Amino acid sequence: MSEVINYYNQFDEWGRLDREPIEFQVNCHYIKKYLPRTGSILDNGAGPGKYSVALAQEGYHMTLTDLTPKFVDMAKSKAKERNVEGQFDGFYEADARALSLFNSEQFDATLMLGPMYHIQQEEDRLKAIAELRRVTKRDGLVFVAFMPRVRHILTSLLNPRSWKPNDNMEAIDAFSRSGCFDHSNEGRFTGAYYFEVKDIKPFMENNGFETINFIGSNVGAILNQESWNYWEGKGEEEVRKLIGLLIERAEDPHVLGISSHLLYIGRRK
Repeated sequence: MSEVINYYNQFDEWGRLDREPIEFQVNCHYIKKYLPRTGSILDNGAGPGKYSVALAQEGYHMTLTDLTPKFVDMAKSKAKERNVEGQFDGFYEADARALSLFNSEQFDATLMLGPMYHIQQEEDRLKAIAELRRVTKRDGLVFVAFMPRVRHILTSLLNPRSWKPNDNMEAIDAFSRSGCFDHSNEGRFTGAYYFEVKDIKPFMENNGFETINFIGSNVGAILNQESWNYWEGKGEEEVRKLIGLLIERAEDPHVLGISSHLLYIGRRK
């Protein structure tokens, strides 16, 4: 996982969610829709804590973990800046596959909005999901993010020079079968795993969860900069309506494959 840490040490993840607001706003809408009104929540693999801080501002008691020390420190700073540091029960460096610092059934709900992108080995994905289940209370809710394989195939076809080695059909065909991607250019997106959309619900259900909802977090990823410039030029109200439409359409199963990120919402059995 040193590659992941090195990548995120030089990447502005907090800023990404500002620059690409649809993913954050769609996820927040559905997280708040299903979360209980009170309780203790773990944000597991939280990055710099953008979701944790937002939920702390809503009054939730949060615990935050991330693999990258820089992000843990940043989350502390962001919580302090926004006067919600007291809503956090702790900020920890931890690997999603090994959460031994927490008791079994400790949390009323658990977010895992990043780790599944980076775990390429099936054995390790199963460890991460087993730990997610272990630390979540029975009937507690989980929110798990995935990246869909078909979307990255399309992205590779659209921008082959930006997604080497997926700049030739032999490599894209191999990726289509394996779901594993390792960027050829140093400093670009770290080794990643992309799920087949059809496999996500069975994967979660076979590992101790009941599906509640499954959404496309960022269908807006299909919009290029020219499109964004057009809608932003129409004013804030028009952008608000655009995001509202994408929130509404996020539950449409037909858009899952074109969304850059997916959100699984389930209940721990």
